Amino acid sequence: MKDYRKAKKTIEVSVGDSVRILRELQGLSQNQLASLTSIPQSTISAIENGRVNLGIERAKVLARALNCHPAVLVFPGWELDNAVA
Repeated sequence: MKDYRKAKKTIEVSVGDSVRILRELQGLSQNQLASLTSIPQSTISAIENGRVNLGIERAKVLARALNCHPAVLVFPGWELDNAVA
């Protein structure tokens, strides 16, 4: 396994940004994600734009569709303290 190297620059990522980034990385449109999750496209758009809170249940549904852990969506940018790791 390669050594972990911290990024030279970090950026703030919102919950909505994390949903959008993961969706786009998987090549999904909002409509396709809506079909996979039964969450209306308008709600997905509102989540991505910060107008609607994600919530735990939506995070679980979206995480399944986006093949990630719900924490990735709920806590974007959270870093584990080295002392804890």
